[in-house]
Amino acid sequence: MNPEITDELIEEHGLSKEEYKRILSILGRDPTITELGIFSVMWSEHASYKNSILQLKTLPRSGECLLKDAGEENAGVVDIGDGFAVAFKIESHNHPSALEPYQGAATGVGGILRDVFTMGARPIASLNSLRFGSLDNPHVKHLLKGVVKGIADYGNCMGIPTVAGEIYFDDSYEGNPLVNVMTVGTIKHEHIATAAAYGVGNYVLYVGSSTGRDGIHGATFASVELTEESAEKRTSVQVGDPFMEKLLLEATLEVIKNDLVVGIQDMGAAGLTCSSSEMAAKAGTGVDIDVSLVPKRETGMTPYEVMLSESQERMLLVIEPKNFKKVQEVYEKWDLHVVKIGEVTDDKMLRVRNIGKIVAEIPAHTLVLGGDAPVYKRDTKKPSYLEALQNFDENTVPEPHDYTQVIKQLLSCPNIASKNYVYTQYDHMVRINSVIEPGSDAAVIRIKGTNKALAMTTDCNGKYCYLDPYEGTKGAVAEAARNIVCSGGKPLAITNCLNFGNPYKKDVYWYFSECIRGMGDACRFFKTPVTGGNVSFYNETVKSAVYPTPTIGMVGLVENLKNVTSQFFKDVGDLIVLLGNSCESIGGSEYLQIVTGKVVGHAPKVDLDFEHKVQTACLQAIKMGIIRSAHDCSEGGLAVALAESCFNPYGLFGVKITLTSSHRLDFVLFGEAHSRIIISIRRDDLNKLNQILNKIDVPSHILGEVIHERFIIDDFIDAPINNLYDLWYHAIERKMQNVQ
Repeated sequence: MNPEITDELIEEHGLSKEEYKRILSILGRDPTITELGIFSVMWSEHASYKNSILQLKTLPRSGECLLKDAGEENAGVVDIGDGFAVAFKIESHNHPSALEPYQGAATGVGGILRDVFTMGARPIASLNSLRFGSLDNPHVKHLLKGVVKGIADYGNCMGIPTVAGEIYFDDSYEGNPLVNVMTVGTIKHEHIATAAAYGVGNYVLYVGSSTGRDGIHGATFASVELTEESAEKRTSVQVGDPFMEKLLLEATLEVIKNDLVVGIQDMGAAGLTCSSSEMAAKAGTGVDIDVSLVPKRETGMTPYEVMLSESQERMLLVIEPKNFKKVQEVYEKWDLHVVKIGEVTDDKMLRVRNIGKIVAEIPAHTLVLGGDAPVYKRDTKKPSYLEALQNFDENTVPEPHDYTQVIKQLLSCPNIASKNYVYTQYDHMVRINSVIEPGSDAAVIRIKGTNKALAMTTDCNGKYCYLDPYEGTKGAVAEAARNIVCSGGKPLAITNCLNFGNPYKKDVYWYFSECIRGMGDACRFFKTPVTGGNVSFYNETVKSAVYPTPTIGMVGLVENLKNVTSQFFKDVGDLIVLLGNSCESIGGSEYLQIVTGKVVGHAPKVDLDFEHKVQTACLQAIKMGIIRSAHDCSEGGLAVALAESCFNPYGLFGVKITLTSSHRLDFVLFGEAHSRIIISIRRDDLNKLNQILNKIDVPSHILGEVIHERFIIDDFIDAPINNLYDLWYHAIERKMQNVQ
């Protein structure tokens, strides 16, 4: 039965009156309820990027190392030499995780894994970037516990190590946590798959798990603000099964490797609707499918429900008819559904039937990103409050009387403290390819069959982007590259997860536009093109939007395993050297927030040319075998970076530091300026290091030496290193005690 399409029904589907008029123009008639649902999910922000695509197109989306340009496929693919490539992508699962933290996070992991292995790549590592409110809030503790368990259980069951990430805590994320998940996989060039329905007459196959009512309108749900009313839509949260996904992964890689697949796409956001329409539109063909043939786990499901369900662990394949039996044998061997539900046509239509009767018939290109889906550029306005925040006079902050107490406070701050509470729940050693484990600047995973490795990281400081979105996002790219370099890698490319509030609000869209501008400038400078990613708008509650959080996921190549470097000091007596300049400001720093309770000041600015020089010098010295450890200065500044370098998991070290800067001591110790790397070297390598630095014109400062047991900075800080380590290592664990 097809209900009457009323104004209320249109509004319930998240469509504007103008968009509905556009639907009438496309179809030349009133839509069926199934067609209305299809347009609703495909024209939602989550699927169509209608409020962001014009901005995204300004980013550098191609490069000499890219084998697939941004947006072409399920995940970006980058050449790493010797016939190998790396596929990687990051996406958000914010709204589902706010309502059902375990399933929301778990299915986020499952979805990003499928994006990678549909490329034909075997996932080798996962990362995540998480944002929560204050850990003093019991509900935030509940969310953190559920999200971490969801990520851990799904990844551990899949046998994919979770090796790196970041976690921040701030009141801005109180009611709307951010859960961004990233996966990296490796692939031979000849096995790269495509997400297109080529070949008229080819079969369209449904493979994987059965379809249920979970996740219906998940894409639409992700395209509205979280309110009490939207929170009731818990059916929009999918339910995952990692054991089923493991079977799907192995079967899919097998059929791709055996060249049995013409096209393949994950049924992610918008489920069968998205995969069928996008595959047809990309190939310039049509798809004719019958939903009555789709395996279902619930009775009485309508075509509307089948097309919009976002049930997990499902794929859509296009194959040549001659290969059907071989493909069927593979998936049945792995106890998975494999059903022919339709064929590729030449009329460029998405045609949906139910027991043969047509229930939807839409030109495929009108539904998709890059086709005729609506595109908008919203109005912008710089927030009036920003100037006052930026013009905060840092010199009004009194210098601390007890610097030892300050470093203890900073090391106990959840944004700086060890994240071992989280990463010890992840199996980061499964498949035994992890060279550097969680806790250092970047994770490093060896590439089997080669002497190479991949370095990977996620980075973004939302406070910086709140105070200055352009510089904050430049800084996120620069810090990601710095973390890759500190680990011995050359930055290759990025993926991004852009988390913002409601794009219809002028200040939110200004932040978004400025972040895109900063990302574009930095990526062009570092020659790290954007391979793809995810835009997540509407991350706000009735109180406010989250901080603008353009998370950067970066992958770099370590050409030789002997160049792998960690952040930890190695031997007593080694010299400690700062590459870069002393810090003169505490704007946007953790220290300033602790002292004032405010996020104020100018965010650290990035001189890209100088940043590149510092990174180039560091990487050259690493390749020459001079550098024993390397760690970037970020949250907490120089003092915290020194302490973190002491916390070697195989044995603690101390430092004896002498400072020579003429700037305020607390600015020097706790300011968070970019373009600074702390390295340790053998004393007899100092001349070799200076030759590199002089040639590239990079300033350096000998800070002191590695010692036993104590953390000493001039006459201002003196503490047993094991005491500092205990505060840092157990801070979050202590906050999380007594969580139900």
